[in-house]
Amino acid sequence: MGLTVSSGGRRATDFARELEWDESTALIAFAGNPNVGKSSLFNRLTGMHQHTGNWTGKTVGCTVGACRIPKAYRKNNEDIKKLLLADLPGSYSFHPRSTEEQASRDFLLRQPLSAVVVVCDAMNLERNLLLAYQIKAFPRHIPVIVCVNLIDEARKHGVTVDREALERSTGCRVVLTSARSREGLEELYGAMTDAVRTAGAGDALPREAAQEVEVPPATFFQKMADRAVACAVRTCEVPAKAGKWGERADRIISGKYTAVPVALLLLTVVFWITIQGANVPSAYLAQGFDWLDGQIRAIPVWDVLPWWVEGVLMDGVYGTLTWVVSVMLPPMAIFFPLFTILEDVGFLPRIAFNFDRCFCSCHACGKQALTMCMGFGCNAAGVTGCRIIDSPRERLIAVLTNSFIPCNGKFPTLLAMLAVVFATVGGISSLYVAGSLTLLIVIAILMTWVASRVLSVTCLRGTASSFVLELPPYRVPNIGQVLVRSLLDRTLFVLGRAVAVAAPAGAVIWLLNHIEIHSVSLMEYGVGWLEPMGAILGLDGVILLALILSIPANELTVPIMLMIYAGGDRLANFESYEQLWGILSGNGWTVITVICFVILFMFHIPCSTTLLTVRKETGKWRWAALAAVLPLAVGLLGCVLVRLISLIFL
Repeated sequence: MGLTVSSGGRRATDFARELEWDESTALIAFAGNPNVGKSSLFNRLTGMHQHTGNWTGKTVGCTVGACRIPKAYRKNNEDIKKLLLADLPGSYSFHPRSTEEQASRDFLLRQPLSAVVVVCDAMNLERNLLLAYQIKAFPRHIPVIVCVNLIDEARKHGVTVDREALERSTGCRVVLTSARSREGLEELYGAMTDAVRTAGAGDALPREAAQEVEVPPATFFQKMADRAVACAVRTCEVPAKAGKWGERADRIISGKYTAVPVALLLLTVVFWITIQGANVPSAYLAQGFDWLDGQIRAIPVWDVLPWWVEGVLMDGVYGTLTWVVSVMLPPMAIFFPLFTILEDVGFLPRIAFNFDRCFCSCHACGKQALTMCMGFGCNAAGVTGCRIIDSPRERLIAVLTNSFIPCNGKFPTLLAMLAVVFATVGGISSLYVAGSLTLLIVIAILMTWVASRVLSVTCLRGTASSFVLELPPYRVPNIGQVLVRSLLDRTLFVLGRAVAVAAPAGAVIWLLNHIEIHSVSLMEYGVGWLEPMGAILGLDGVILLALILSIPANELTVPIMLMIYAGGDRLANFESYEQLWGILSGNGWTVITVICFVILFMFHIPCSTTLLTVRKETGKWRWAALAAVLPLAVGLLGCVLVRLISLIFL
């Protein structure tokens, strides 16, 4: 059972209504600084799959879920209340400087809490304990449990924590845990139930929920900070060499002259692995769907139905769905885990650090680098991730420019066209193709900066705001969690949304291809109307119509083109890049045509899912329209320039 809320200001009655609140229910908040493992502990204790990430601002809303009772506590403990755990956004103090800190503070001040678990990083107690002291000083007198997490990593670095001394210094129950290995989870559960019994939460909760608690003055927080530092020094021993290897790695990954080359190299490697690994599974999926197509068509029910029903359902809907799945699933199943590994290792926040100056020069926010990276997987996910940006102006800039980054759904088509270019000059090399795709990514990033700058000096004027970016330690990713998050939470989620819009799109495409006026199909009329515009852009009407029809799912562009060129009635495929080039060149394509197509496709109108997400995040259709027009204008201008250059010099 889980509930996600966007802010902490909800009333207790709202939780009661949605989570079946009764006298046997107790709510416990998990608070702490960013990157201390709150969400990982929350997932272990609730069985939920709240997204975890090794970067600041990952958790923006407050997620509530029911705690699982460990086996050791399932018998002879009838008086144990039902525990609801709340995963709060990362917060450094109760002077909020961001939306996530505001949400965390409001939740702690206004919700009916039975206890608060303050999660700390065993290697950063000096900073993490400040929040524990602040919460303990609340006039609400809520029991506080200090959970020293990541204790396994601390041991590897020779860090020791004296739990008894820490309990004496803080006056709180202290539990040492590791979410990865489940160490200390049962003890943490016991500490929470003991705190609930001691607090006697039941009847007192509704009254406390309505209280408004004033936060003490800033001088009080300075005293709390001094206490936290003194406590950490007394109770935690950190060897001088701890973390030194991470500092050496940062000299390369975040170095002045090496940061960008290292980032591009890693990106090229990820693309190359994706290219190499996705081809064979895609081919097998396509073959399997073709076999299933034959089995379905052999069912006698089609004999009693009108011919067009089979056409719409099989050639239209089924053909489109299976194409999207066979093309999208393998690359995403490879790209998302690799991307998640880079995220867990701690590489993504360093990208934000490296590009902070570039985005600030555009009067944007450095956190936009994180949302930009999310856009590589899915632009809709990148738009949603813009919630981590505090300034409404800078958040809107990030939302509107996220579509300049080609998402994972565009990669197969871009890779195919780049391979076609190399096929025309003597051979295809996956490494060359991956390098060329990286070059396109660099161009997309540059255009993101340009668009951000243009927006910041026109309709979204303002100065760049500052933000706190904590560089997390380098960590070995948990492969099991990587697979769950990347395959279930990302790959299947994105694929599901693509399939949802691809099904009706397939029916529309079939109907356009079969509804005729004066023996000419609507598809042919569309090609004829767009032909003059295509000539100006160095393309043709078929390409423009395919781009328009593939707005629901960008993966459909090439099969729609091949279907129209072949005069068929269902989406067409190709067996090799050489064969693809043969079909395209036979319909008047040249290398210039391929280049113009790549430019326009890369800055094509974002998919309908992304546009709907922009509308949801901004609340206005005009911003969704601007998010579509901005990259499209760049793509059209790029095609015109290439066309003019080719006419002058070729």
